[in-house]
Amino acid sequence: MRECDHDVIVIGAGPAGATAAALLARRGYRVHVVEREHFPRFSIGESLLPQCMGDLEAAGLLETVLAADYQPKNGAAFTRNGQATAIDFRDKYSPGWGTTFQVERTDFDQRLIEAARGHGATLEFGVSVSAFHSDPQRPGVTLRDATGESRELRAGFVLDASGYGRVLARLERLSREPRLAPRMALYTHVDEQIDDPDYDREKILIGVHPQDASIWYWLIPFRDHRASVGVVGDIASLSAYGDTPEARWQALIAEEPRFSALLAGARPRREVGELKGYAADVERLHGPGYALLGNAGEFLDPVFSSGVTIALRSASLAAPLVARQLDGDTPDWDAEFERPLREGIATFRDFVDGWYDTRLQTIIFHDQAPPEIRARISAILAGYAWDRSNPFASASRRHLDTLSALCRLQAERSEETP
Repeated sequence: MRECDHDVIVIGAGPAGATAAALLARRGYRVHVVEREHFPRFSIGESLLPQCMGDLEAAGLLETVLAADYQPKNGAAFTRNGQATAIDFRDKYSPGWGTTFQVERTDFDQRLIEAARGHGATLEFGVSVSAFHSDPQRPGVTLRDATGESRELRAGFVLDASGYGRVLARLERLSREPRLAPRMALYTHVDEQIDDPDYDREKILIGVHPQDASIWYWLIPFRDHRASVGVVGDIASLSAYGDTPEARWQALIAEEPRFSALLAGARPRREVGELKGYAADVERLHGPGYALLGNAGEFLDPVFSSGVTIALRSASLAAPLVARQLDGDTPDWDAEFERPLREGIATFRDFVDGWYDTRLQTIIFHDQAPPEIRARISAILAGYAWDRSNPFASASRRHLDTLSALCRLQAERSEETP
């Protein structure tokens, strides 16, 4: 047996794990993916952003996605108190893909990890990581299977792509308080009967509660009249709507006119799920012999579908550094992974903050924004948060402050004009 059991151990078989595994296996490294659950398994986060497409292509996974015939997506539509607007990702500032897909994650995640296996990665399902042994040369994990049997594996590097499981954040005590308020999501899948000619199936629909702008809705259409429908808000506000997740979901849907009309006659395909306090952060995204990818490190909020985008970007940044380290180089993980990844995440965070404090809502629903401004905002919402030539990426908070103030002022003047 070689000095290490594998070159790379990847914890988690979701999009980040599959992308990292594919990137490294295609380079000839011995990659072993360990996953606690058995696939296929349900997950939310079904609306991709165009930024994802380039990362999938670089990992050799794009053909797998294109072959799945998912529902195309070209932007986001918004509704608030009867007012409707939309952002088309094809009209964006940054170069790159302008379209993507709405995907059922049960199928999407299964396809990606099987494609990674096709590129040479080995997979092991139904095992959990009970301990981690940090080492710059031979890090290791202790695995436990469903029978309680344990064994240890060593590798040249370990990538944690465990998502909400946040394995290394827990074992290495890396967690810190997230910089976002605790919120709750209520979600389910439905069979819908939408025949409204004004409903655009190639866009995610985001709604705003008529009385509380901090509560918002998503409607993600899939093929064959299936859809993901969710509501997000602070925990106390949503909990006041009923004693069960289903009661809360139904009551909240009934209060938003556009969603209530579109979902009339919809039949649930699964129980309403509830996810509380999902935001997470860590002190650092790497250490001796390991790095954290996607949600295993930091998760923000579902409002702009940034989760899978950050997951794929983190895998794309980390994999070349892992390869270099395995080949005897000494990558600067701070300068080449953590700082650039955090820059894009910080931009998304500023947009999330701007949504909940209504600065971004003011801009999006303003009907007189210049096309070049909308193009720059469209680029961020399309996932291009790492394009530092876009001032809404490089100085997002300042530009959101300025633009929202101008939109409010212009709206006030319009109301005063007879």
